[in-house]
This record gives sequence, C-alpha cells and structure tokens, in this order.
Amino acid sequence: MAEERWPALPYAEWKDTYATLHMWTQVVGKIALKTTAPLNHSWGSALQIGMRGLVTRTLVHGSQRFTLEFDFVSHHLVLRTGDGTVRELPLEPMTVAEFYKRVMALLAAAGVTVHIWTLPAEMTSPIRFEQDTVHHHYERDPVERLWTIIQSCEQVFTGQRCTFVGKCSPVHFFWGSFDLAVTRFSGRPAPPREGPAFMREAYSRELISHGFWPGNDVLPEPVFYGYAVPEPAGFKEARVEPPAAYYQMEMGEFLLPYESVRTASDPDATVARFIQTTYERGATLGNWDRRSLES
Repeated sequence: MAEERWPALPYAEWKDTYATLHMWTQVVGKIALKTTAPLNHSWGSALQIGMRGLVTRTLVHGSQRFTLEFDFVSHHLVLRTGDGTVRELPLEPMTVAEFYKRVMALLAAAGVTVHIWTLPAEMTSPIRFEQDTVHHHYERDPVERLWTIIQSCEQVFTGQRCTFVGKCSPVHFFWGSFDLAVTRFSGRPAPPREGPAFMREAYSRELISHGFWPGNDVLPEPVFYGYAVPEPAGFKEARVEPPAAYYQMEMGEFLLPYESVRTASDPDATVARFIQTTYERGATLGNWDRRSLES
C-alpha cells in the first residue's frame, strides 16, 4: 500500500522529463500571473491541487473566465472557459518553444490573447520559452508517479495544518521553484531582505514553511523540507524527527530524504512527524504566540 501512495522517483531517471515539465509549468504559471489578482506571497498564481493534476485558480481576461489544468491522468493540458468551452493540448514530447506556441494558440482560439514575460523565473541559466529547444522530453510514467506523490503530500500537509488557526497558506504548487508547499505565519513582520520584489514580498512576514521538492543537479534526490524566516537562534542545532532528517547548511533548511519516507513502515506518520517537530522547534525558538495560533 505504501508503495502505491509513495512510489520511487529517482532524480537521475526522470531529470530530463522533470526539466521540460518545469518549463511547461512556468509557461502556464506566467499566464496565471498575468490574469489573476496579485494575492499576497504569490498565492494567486500558484498552481492548485486538482482532481487530476495541477490547475490554476480561475483566471480572468476581459469578460472571459478560464482555467488551465495539467491533467496527469489523460496527459493533456486542458483549457476550460466560463462559457463551457473545453480545449485540450496533448502532453507529449515537444520542445518548450513548441509547447509555448501551442498554448498561446489554444488560448487565442478561445478568445484569450495574453502577452507574458517569456524569461523563466528562478533559473540560473534561463532560456526564453520561444527559444527553448533544449528541453523536449516527456515520459508519462515518472509524471504519474510525481502526481501520486503530490496527492499523498497534499493529504498529509493539509492534515498537519488543521490545528494551526493563524494565517496559513493553502497547500499549493510553486512553478518557479517546482515545489509543493504549505506555509504558516506568526503574524509579525520579518526583517527586510534583498532579492527580486516578489521574493521580498513573499518573505515580508515571519513564517515557517514545509514542502516537497524533487531535487536538482546539486541535490539529486527528492526531499521534504522545513525552514523558518527569519531563522531563530538555535534552529539549525535543534533536534527534529525522524532520525533521517538533517539541517542542510548551504540551503538553510531541514531536509528529509524522500527515500527514507517511502521506505518507512508508516510514510504518512513519518512526514507528519517531520513537519510537526520542525514547526514546534521553529515556533518555540522564534517566540511565536503558540497559545493563540494553535487550537
């Protein structure tokens, strides 16, 4: 049963599909960014967990309301509009440039003409969407395994935030960094930080965030993470559970390898314990008003 809900996802075996899918989600994310209200902390443009995949909030262009969904069951990008129109684009091997072209054509056919900034966000060597012929892989199997993991994570993450009655984000997917996240806030402002405007705003309040990230070439394995902003004194030395969790100095986060979760006797409880202990350590050391923030 654990294998069904927490399948293996070795980074090396799907990194090319991952890189392509990341850029595809950025195309859709940029469309969302252009056509939704600027909710705090970029919540408006984050992708939501739908029934069959990652989906935008309801977007608006003129009088037209629409959503875009990555359907990872039938492997289509699905456009739905408020007038009942449904249009689909198959998810199959193609370059980012071709995907971008097809998505814009899909929208135009439904009467939605959106102009977006085509340079990917949060990338060290970004390639504009219309010029990206490097990323073109797409395999269904690892994408389906990722979707299974996301659903399992969403269930545990949501359960863990239920006793927190302060300001808390939904469980949602950030297309810039390609991670699933849920974030709690103390209610107090955080010290100003450097960086692009969206990052400064995202971290303008004290927070403790948890999530799942598939990794990258520097950290080539999927992990769960937990971090606090600002990081309170003693946090990196704090004892958290389970024993496989550790503090990664360069990233400034506690990490829990996904492999240690999926091979645990109770993966859900293992993730829950990681979230709970990292939150408790961060909130206590950061002097959060836990009596009023927790039910």
